[in-house]
Amino acid sequence: MHISLTLAILLLAIVCGIWSIILRRRTGLPWVPITYRDTDAQQPEKALFARRIGVTGKPDYILELRTHSIPVEVKPGRTARRPYESDLMQLAVYCLLIEETSGVRPPYGLLRYAEHTFRLDYTPHVRDRVLAIVTEMRDLLDETDCVRSHNDVYRCRNCGFFDQCDDALT
Repeated sequence: MHISLTLAILLLAIVCGIWSIILRRRTGLPWVPITYRDTDAQQPEKALFARRIGVTGKPDYILELRTHSIPVEVKPGRTARRPYESDLMQLAVYCLLIEETSGVRPPYGLLRYAEHTFRLDYTPHVRDRVLAIVTEMRDLLDETDCVRSHNDVYRCRNCGFFDQCDDALT
């Protein structure tokens, strides 16, 4: 009986190990060490802050791949086959934050939707684009009139300013 129990426990351990490998592969993320995890509400990570640019943010994960830190943003409720531009720019900001805080430019970032993982190559063009967006956003902070930037009814209804917006979609 002692041998049967030992074999059962060993078999269970093997099944659990195989299952964990299958689950990890389904994420579409590389099997590398995680150095930053902002998914624990009990112990949230400290935000990354680029003082020179005046930008702060918290990626969901930062993976360590050789000598590079790779930001990962997870949007588990999204099922789109193509990434939203706003999500890509959010990921680009995390690449910028890593570059500014560590001094090492990440080669890319990963955006994970429910069924797909997208890769954003962090090129000089992407960096310049996100810096231009940050500058534009900063300039718009001084504006007194804000114009809706989309035609998505669902997005509009879920906006924190929906009830007081004169430009809301109905």
